[in-house]
Amino acid sequence: MQTSIECIPCFVRQAAEAIALSVKAPSQRRKSLRRVLHALADADWSDSPPALAQELHRIIRQATGASDPYRAVKARMNRLATGLLPQCRELIAGAADPREALLRVAVVGNLLDCGAKSQFDPEDLPQVFATLANKPLVGEPHELFHAAEQAERILFLADNAGEIVFDRLLIEALPMAKVTVAVRGMPILNDALREDATLAGITALVAVIDNGSDAPGTVLADCSAEFRTHFKRADLIIAKGQGNYETLSEVRAPIFFLFTVKCPLVAQQVGQPTGTLIAKKSARWAEYPSPLPPKKR
Repeated sequence: MQTSIECIPCFVRQAAEAIALSVKAPSQRRKSLRRVLHALADADWSDSPPALAQELHRIIRQATGASDPYRAVKARMNRLATGLLPQCRELIAGAADPREALLRVAVVGNLLDCGAKSQFDPEDLPQVFATLANKPLVGEPHELFHAAEQAERILFLADNAGEIVFDRLLIEALPMAKVTVAVRGMPILNDALREDATLAGITALVAVIDNGSDAPGTVLADCSAEFRTHFKRADLIIAKGQGNYETLSEVRAPIFFLFTVKCPLVAQQVGQPTGTLIAKKSARWAEYPSPLPPKKR
């Protein structure tokens, strides 16, 4: 997915927010933002939004000296999500279709996204979960569990802090011996790192690797050789979040996307309004050279 002119205000908002989290002096904030704006004007807009965001946030970290501007934000999101786990487990257990409810919880957790234009307030999550059953869910939710049963190697691409706490519920429902979870290699926005996976209890359940990259998505050319090997060998890739969709939607691989539509451009691409929960196989799934065997009857 290429960057569009409509993405530019979102990049500027992200930059201003990250700089404000990093430094207090107004003069240094202005100087840092000017550096970002110059870089944005000269950037290659044919790249995906996460690839361009990666470049801009590297400039921000260099200009401000803050290696992880969102550290406190991520800690807050993890605490909030952990406190909501009992409510989520109760909701799933009491649902008419627990598997669908499980995916709804995992996908709604994707609202905890500092990169999105929506600026969702994490404190609103309890109210969102209270109306979870009424939210539109588009895709093939039960196909994910069928694919997981048939797969030999499952690669789970985590997205954000806080969200990764809810991901634990989904991971517990998968054949965990087959699952490897991948987090970001370095800080970027509020994306999950290994420490977030540990806090969520995921490192105690399954293997966890990082992708070696600081992009807010999965830019394969920027990822480590270890991660690319896992990606190539997986016969099911569960990709959480819009950033992973934006960077992987054109990749020929057995990818199942799970995210909440938060951007009008993504909404246009998937043909669904913002706010929709997506649980859908990649459009290029059928091109994968070694498809999973058909469902047994």
